[in-house]
Parts: sequence; C-alpha cells; structure tokens
Amino acid sequence: MNKVNLKDKFSMFDGLWEPKIVGELNNQYVKIAKLKGEFVWHQHQAEDEFFMVIKGHLTIKLRDENIELDEGEFYIIPRGIEHKPAAENEVQVLMFEPQSTVNTGETESDKTIDNPQKI
Repeated sequence: MNKVNLKDKFSMFDGLWEPKIVGELNNQYVKIAKLKGEFVWHQHQAEDEFFMVIKGHLTIKLRDENIELDEGEFYIIPRGIEHKPAAENEVQVLMFEPQSTVNTGETESDKTIDNPQKI
C-alpha cells in the first residue's frame, strides 16, 4: 500500500454520489465521494456508517433532527437509523464502511452503486 493523497484522488473523478474506494483495512473500505443535492432516505441494518467532511458542508438528515458537518468534522450513523445526506453545494467526504455496505442500504435507487470503483 502506498500513501494516499486525498486531494489527488478527488481530482480523478467528477461524478456525484458515486463512492470510490481508496483503501482497505480490517474488512472495511475507505471511500471518498463528491455529493451535491439530496440523496435517498435509507438505512443500513447491519452496519454503522462514518462520514467525514474533507471539503464543504454536509447535512445528514435524520427523521428527528439534522446533523450539520463542516470541514474536519465527522459523524457516525448507527446501524438501523434512517438517514438522508444532503449538500447545497458540492462537498467532498471520506467514509469508512464494511465491504458489504451498499451506499443506499436496503433502498433500491438510481443512485445505488453495488460495486464501487477502486482508484
């Protein structure tokens, strides 16, 4: 494994809501993604989900509150909690997830990515 420069990795793609794998550890993927607009309501029954904002501002909508994240902040969504990420402007995020995690959880959507690309 070589060191990873996140700025370089983010420059390799433009697609939104298309997570890319940039590393692996302990049966988990380290993923990055560019987000803008609203995602779909979804949950992960068996996995927690870690979101860290690298650049921009992210809102994680929960059914009873909104979590606002700025650069350098992260939030862990516990398994089974329905959530919906949203970003008014493009945001860059880093995520840690078990390798089995599908980005839309049990919800099928045009944003579902079953096999994220490694970059």
